[in-house]
Amino acid sequence: MNTTLVAVALLVGAVTGAVFAALRVPIPAPPNLAGVMGIVGIYLGYKAVEYTGVGVDVLGRLGL
Repeated sequence: MNTTLVAVALLVGAVTGAVFAALRVPIPAPPNLAGVMGIVGIYLGYKAVEYTGVGVDVLGRLGL
């Protein structure tokens, strides 16, 4: 993982959040910790399946 990329992503996210707050528009993200943890859970689940190699090629099975 590239630490610089993570730091830049965090900075851009913080600036974007500040702009949304300054313009008084809702952010396009969950407004509470439970929603954020749900997103983190989705990411961790994806990485766990990717790491273990378990999965199904749904598009391949559909012939797409």
